[in-house]
Amino acid sequence: MRLSEADSHALAGANAAPSYLHDGTTVMSWLNTRDHKRVGVMFLVSVILFFFLGGIFALLLRFKLLQPGPFFVDALGYNRLFTLHGIVMIFLFLIPSIPSAFGNFVLPLMLGARDVAFPRLNLFSFYLYLAGAILAIWAMVQGGADTGWTFYTPYSSTTATQVLPVLLGVFILGFSSILTGLNFIVTVHTLRAPGLNWMRLPLFVWAIYATSVIQVLATPVLGITVLVVAVERVGGFGLFDPARGGDPVLFQHMFWFYSHPAVYIMILPGMGVVSELITTFAHKRTFGYTYIALSSVAIAVLGFLVWGHHLFVAGESMYASMVFSLLSYLVAVPSGVKVFNWTATLHKGSVEFRTPMVYALGFIGLFTMGGLTGLFLAALGLDIHVHDTYFVVAHFHYIMVGGMVMAYLGGIHYWWPKISGRMYPENWGRISAVIIFLGFNLTFFPQFVLGYLGMPRRYWSYPDEFQVLNVLSTAGASILGAGYLLPMSYLLWSLRYGAPAPANPWGATGLEWQVPSPPSRDNFEHTPVVTGPPYDYPGPEERLG
Repeated sequence: MRLSEADSHALAGANAAPSYLHDGTTVMSWLNTRDHKRVGVMFLVSVILFFFLGGIFALLLRFKLLQPGPFFVDALGYNRLFTLHGIVMIFLFLIPSIPSAFGNFVLPLMLGARDVAFPRLNLFSFYLYLAGAILAIWAMVQGGADTGWTFYTPYSSTTATQVLPVLLGVFILGFSSILTGLNFIVTVHTLRAPGLNWMRLPLFVWAIYATSVIQVLATPVLGITVLVVAVERVGGFGLFDPARGGDPVLFQHMFWFYSHPAVYIMILPGMGVVSELITTFAHKRTFGYTYIALSSVAIAVLGFLVWGHHLFVAGESMYASMVFSLLSYLVAVPSGVKVFNWTATLHKGSVEFRTPMVYALGFIGLFTMGGLTGLFLAALGLDIHVHDTYFVVAHFHYIMVGGMVMAYLGGIHYWWPKISGRMYPENWGRISAVIIFLGFNLTFFPQFVLGYLGMPRRYWSYPDEFQVLNVLSTAGASILGAGYLLPMSYLLWSLRYGAPAPANPWGATGLEWQVPSPPSRDNFEHTPVVTGPPYDYPGPEERLG
């Protein structure tokens, strides 16, 4: 991204300003901050802690499934474990991870802005997130819920476990998500640097913008739905409970109207991260920039139209199921556009296999696998066979864990020098990416086979003939857990012992790489003026000539 000569000199002079990390070092200076970068770091620390908490629950689940029948925990304990795992991973990690952490930190930098549009609202969204998380964790301490993260009625209306505080926690978390999305939308519209028009925006900004639209439009539906379930539990009303005259299928429609777009709240930002990584480490202009940008918008729009494929076996009309099946196939098209254009960007590029790039390549492989198996679930006949089996579990995790978490780790390694001002050991980074890739496949690929053979999900026991595949899956989970611990270890090490990071260690072109590492409190001494394309790398003819 080219800047005017005056802006280049101004940015070079910004080195004299103290970094955001040294703009007050007390705890209260962080808790009262209105600096988007500090808010992003606080979100980053929080979601990492919840990621490891959810991972502990996952390892306990896999430990139980080493053996069929009674072992380690009883049926109720198992139900509580998978509910806690789902709630923590979905609502406390996957949904806020990239938008709230990386979005807060780098979005204003990418736009040439000094902060987000509403800094106080930004800090308030973090405290709402903490309040919702604390309420959900309190419910876990009190015994937890056993409904699964989907809270299906009528069971969630009647179970004696601690569903009510979890529902209220999710309700509060929804407000945090809405405020973050609203802030980002206004920021993109109003605070872009001069010359930074829509077709010059980084692809990460396009992805965050599309995600924010989903957050603002879909999250209120989830809020209303969980609030109605809470009212039904407290007041005994018959809204979703058929024993009281309610309709449980209505709950499924309302829940999935949010929760399928929520899949794109989780994965779209990861796609934006991968777009940045691919073009940076291919050292080449993005192939089909316009199509990748518009595919993010297409995914956001189509994501609102496919919720019914979760109800193929719930009594939905045959004709409605056919429409939802067709739309589910259609939503795969913009995802395919991204994968093909990433691949074309790599073609004849000067590819550099740094740690973020290894994670990006892992994302492409795992996301493609997850996306293709999603087409199996969009097929009416096949979905009836594998519905509510481990096939669905494997598909979901290939998208969310294999895809989203790989992108998240790629983003951490990409922007870590900018966030911390330190470099990390490159060899350990590449080793961790390979271990995670191998451990993930060993964990979840056997679950495709288990599901096709008929093993239902959320069962605490299973026939003896499924034990070998379950043991393989648990062994993979152990490797995966070790792989996740590695980055935490060497990134923490780098905070003290890592080499000081230059402003632009990757040779990238975005505005965030034109300021020091770490940036100053105000980002830019003067608002930069953009004069060139978003990814100003030489074309193939320039590289060869």
